[in-house]
Amino acid sequence: MDFFTKINIPAANWQIDYNSRLAFFGSCFADNISAQFASRKFNVLANPFGTVYNPLSAAMQIKAIANGKIFGEADVFQDTRLGVSENGNEIRGPWHCWDAHSSLSAATREECIAKLNETTANAREFLQKADTVFITLGTAFVYFLRENGVAVSNCHRQNPNLFIRKMISVDHAAEALKSIVHDLLKIKRDGIGENRELHIVFTVSPLRHLSDGAHENTLSKATLQLAIEKVTREIVTEPATTISYFPSYEIVMDELRDYRFYDDDMIHLSKTAEGYIFERMTETYCSEKTREDIRKVEKFMKMANHRIQDESSTATATFQQKLQAEAQKLESQIAGLELNV
Repeated sequence: MDFFTKINIPAANWQIDYNSRLAFFGSCFADNISAQFASRKFNVLANPFGTVYNPLSAAMQIKAIANGKIFGEADVFQDTRLGVSENGNEIRGPWHCWDAHSSLSAATREECIAKLNETTANAREFLQKADTVFITLGTAFVYFLRENGVAVSNCHRQNPNLFIRKMISVDHAAEALKSIVHDLLKIKRDGIGENRELHIVFTVSPLRHLSDGAHENTLSKATLQLAIEKVTREIVTEPATTISYFPSYEIVMDELRDYRFYDDDMIHLSKTAEGYIFERMTETYCSEKTREDIRKVEKFMKMANHRIQDESSTATATFQQKLQAEAQKLESQIAGLELNV
């Protein structure tokens, strides 16, 4: 008798290894899974403009990268929600961009714009050489600026009256996802190099947005799944391109349907759950040789993260020499691996 429902995930007909360049865009689940790859020394780009949850925001960020957008004064604003000082002057805070996380905000307008343009250029350079892009969607609810109807990626804790929040339709979400595919292909075509291979993997974050309400969260996730299904069926891609779906949401809902796989807030996943999903991804996208390479790197990183008690001791010097030797050995065995010890 079976007491466990396992999601069947066929192995992909393409593979990820240590020569791969992996990009992740989307919700905090994208941050978590990209960290699983990065901690094992894969070459990773994760949410260059910060975490985004809905399809429209992800599409806007990737379009800016594809078009090599040059951000200017019209793209940033200064935070004025801090009130007024004792002498009656308005207290002004940092400069923000509606399309980016606060990590790209800055004390001056010029610094904020410079950060945005540097991020765009670096992300474009990475994506031109990337072969796999994961797009993780968290919600179909979107915040729009009331004054012009433009979707925003980050509200920066501004006055809620500035925004209209609504759930987009399946068709609206699908159009955004099609835009993502076309723009990623444009970036790849504009790149320099012979590798034109590009694999785009959509997935729905298993993290529930219960602040929306349980029923609304279900509708939101269903909207995202239907939009992804529509895109994967309708888009005709180039020969070296694949578009697919990875069932992160289904793994958690059907395989890990127990609160022991959640963090203390009962919303976010535990490290155990994140590790399990990473394992299912490697089973899907990595050969047995690459999975063995991952195990070797995990063993090495455990040694490299060993806590040093006395930096000046003879034992520490011996340990560092052993670490360097092991790093060189692994790099010679695993093509594309850079440990940077």
